Amino acid sequence: MLNRKYLFAAIIIIVSVISNFAQSSFYQPNKYDNVQWSHEDFGKMWTFDNVPVEQFKKKYNFEPTEEWLNTVQKSALQFGGGCSAAFVSEDGLIMTNHHCARNRLASIQKEGENLLKDGFYAKTLEEERKLENLFVDQLVFIKDVTKEISEYMNNGKDDNEKIKLREDIKDSLVQKYNKDTGLKCKIVTLYYGGKYSVYGYKRYTDIRLVMSPDFQIAATGWDWDNFTYPRYELDFMFFRAYDKEGKPIKTNNFFKWSKQGAVEDEPIFVIGRPGSTDRLLSVSQLEYFRDHVYPFALIGFNSIYYAYFNLYQKHPEREELLNRVMGWGNARKSYAGRLAGLKNNFIMKKKKSFENELIEKIHASPKLSKKYNHLWSDIDSVLNKLSYYSKRNIIVRFSRFIKPVYYKMAKDVIKIARQKQLTDEERNEDYKSENLAKTIETKYPEKIDTELEDYLLQANVEFVTKVLGPSNFIVEEIFDNKLGEDAVEFLKGKSLLTSKESFLKFAHESSENILNSKDPFVKYVLEIEKESKSISKTVKELNNSLAVLNQQLGEVVYKVFGDQIPPDATSTLRISDGVIKGYEYNGTIAPGKTTFYGLWDRYISFGGKTYPWGLHERWKTPPKELELSKFIGFASTNDIVGGNSGSSVINRNKEVVGLVHDGNIESLAGSTIFLEENNRTVATDSDGLLESLKYVYKTKRLVNELLNGKIE
Repeated sequence: MLNRKYLFAAIIIIVSVISNFAQSSFYQPNKYDNVQWSHEDFGKMWTFDNVPVEQFKKKYNFEPTEEWLNTVQKSALQFGGGCSAAFVSEDGLIMTNHHCARNRLASIQKEGENLLKDGFYAKTLEEERKLENLFVDQLVFIKDVTKEISEYMNNGKDDNEKIKLREDIKDSLVQKYNKDTGLKCKIVTLYYGGKYSVYGYKRYTDIRLVMSPDFQIAATGWDWDNFTYPRYELDFMFFRAYDKEGKPIKTNNFFKWSKQGAVEDEPIFVIGRPGSTDRLLSVSQLEYFRDHVYPFALIGFNSIYYAYFNLYQKHPEREELLNRVMGWGNARKSYAGRLAGLKNNFIMKKKKSFENELIEKIHASPKLSKKYNHLWSDIDSVLNKLSYYSKRNIIVRFSRFIKPVYYKMAKDVIKIARQKQLTDEERNEDYKSENLAKTIETKYPEKIDTELEDYLLQANVEFVTKVLGPSNFIVEEIFDNKLGEDAVEFLKGKSLLTSKESFLKFAHESSENILNSKDPFVKYVLEIEKESKSISKTVKELNNSLAVLNQQLGEVVYKVFGDQIPPDATSTLRISDGVIKGYEYNGTIAPGKTTFYGLWDRYISFGGKTYPWGLHERWKTPPKELELSKFIGFASTNDIVGGNSGSSVINRNKEVVGLVHDGNIESLAGSTIFLEENNRTVATDSDGLLESLKYVYKTKRLVNELLNGKIE
């Protein structure tokens, strides 16, 4: 079983890797004396109303036309509110990542099927399975509304009122443009408010699964290979959008399939929706994240991860746990990488260099100086106050993530007690006298996964203890300074919520007895509520002030540098340019592309075990038709972050050459800065993906549609 010392070693590796990636070579000493910022530090996530056409022409001898950009924009999709995707045929065929929808597979599988483990393929249109409540959005309309929002917002007398007015005018504009365009519109904030745009989306709500590979090939290496390269996985899924009549939609905007894929140094473009970055924030705020947010969040994510990982190690037959292992493993590695980036001296000196130059330019302009000179001292003041509440705030926030069933039952019994304090007329319907007994009966879970819940309880205790320290009321009075199995035994031993009989008896007691109970789970929930009420108003006001200051910071960055610097990522559609390119790592060189040979090398080298480099039965022996020298993946210099999962990688002919699934370990610092020498996008190669469809999955109908761009 993996223990804590390996976790520590893994984080040290991430820190050391990212600490060294910012220099030109592993063999050159760090040089911090004359570190200077550059425009490239802010990356290449360009909005479609501000694509640097001249820059593309100069770099790649390629000048995209308005028609090219319009088609590319409308071919891309936002998938289910979280990932990226794209149309890849005129008949509404959609491509995205397997990890973007794997949690939905259980909802459509039939008796005897295991779609997550074994995959799915619809041999005919009639066999394609609809997923309820899944939608995709297509961006078709962009309009700048900066003036309307800024002017209205500035009528506010203080920061709280300005934020309220901003939200009011945003809501009003959304309603207006929804009505005028018939689209689903939203206001996009760019440069933290230096620019506002209306984005109008066409929504497709009848989405059906066409093909899903087995989980093993889509997540080869599991959480260990996540955010790494070289890589050997095929992380893809295909869906189809249907119209209101139940027929496949027809679209003129889709990416055709490349017959040859891409080669190194050929210009390629990632089309997707990066989630969020912090590249334009002040150095003080980055230091606040480094010292007061990310370290505590990492403790929380580590704790949750090990709850699921340890249970899986104990019960490897419970493969459903691996989805959770992957999800929380992704979160902890992401935060470890962000934190390492903020601890990197080279990166922080670059950020300071930019900030110093920005301040100098403001001082050189009396007009700018008068309006913006106060920014950094005001930001520092707000962050100093926020840092006072940071530990308590992170505990309150993480109560939404670490949720042992015992805390849920405590919340239920507290609600029962509070409803009892009301008159019958004031109570919710389910809690009126004639319904109360029946409602109480439903509050005890039908089935409790005791092992999992005990691990989650351990995770919560460990997290709270590490963040708050031994002298805190919760740690001393509720947890009795215990950890691990000792904490579980102690807390459950003192609780009335651990059996149905005692729970029901307790829930029927008076409100006073329940709310003043010594039950540790009730005491914990009440203490978290108390903390939340104590700090939430102040923290919200401070964050409002910070939002107003950051908007002013975004405004002045935009005024000084204009659109030479792309805005931070905002979960909205962007185009990012780059090329396939290897890089130095761990004292060696990573190739620009990887082949199928590596897939079986990893499998055999690690003993053919299910975790973490196992293979499904269909993959254990290479099909004789499959050329192992075919490329399965590649690394490129495109600029991506979380949210780009499922983005198509296209060439200048609007043809798919790859499918993004994440980045390398060095890319995790991309939240703060983009450094092209080592930051890489990691993608499934279009050629390898097609080979797998032909010779492993034998999906002839799907292959023909991809190659022809339509249903044949």
